[in-house]
Amino acid sequence: MTSEQDTNSTVIADTDTPRGWRHASTWTYLIMLIASAIALVVSFVLSAETLKLARNPNQILDCDINAVLSCSTVAQSWQSEIIKFAGLSYPNAFFGIAAESVFVTVAVIGLARVQVPRWFAACTWFGGLAAIAYSYWLTTQSLFVINALCPWCLALMFSTTIQFMALSHATVTVQGLPARTRTLRTYYRLNYDLLVDVIWIIAIIVVILVKDGAAIFA
Repeated sequence: MTSEQDTNSTVIADTDTPRGWRHASTWTYLIMLIASAIALVVSFVLSAETLKLARNPNQILDCDINAVLSCSTVAQSWQSEIIKFAGLSYPNAFFGIAAESVFVTVAVIGLARVQVPRWFAACTWFGGLAAIAYSYWLTTQSLFVINALCPWCLALMFSTTIQFMALSHATVTVQGLPARTRTLRTYYRLNYDLLVDVIWIIAIIVVILVKDGAAIFA
């Protein structure tokens, strides 16, 4: 009886397992690599702009397009340097370089199909969750508190979003985490994630346009 139950469980689990190129490590980690690489490049650009502004606070940056799309306005807010230690403050972009370098490395490891411990895969996902939460906090601060948007910051936010989507996809379909959750496997197997991801991106764009669309295109 036990053997028959084990067999049935194996068949059910095998049926629920997402299959096909969309759910393989090559695709999921490739998308993560591209998004993470873009985020890394943007972090470097933001760091350079921050240093440029520090040398000349009155300088107009290349991404200062109008009153709403203004990198310098965002860079001069306290939200751009929330980490302070020993009397010094550290721009967020510097931490972006460190974090995105890690995600690029993880994506390369995934593409190489190197087997990683389950705890490492879990910690990577929680790291991705922390990164997107931090990015969204900064975006909401720009939209509703600072009332200015940094084009490079928006690029970083969108690339971080896609990075998290790909990382979550890989965590479930490639790493098999969480181990006993059939719902998530079914979610990806039926490609519901495509619909959710598209709605997710559109919702962000709509919020930005509703809040500042008129000023952006003025």
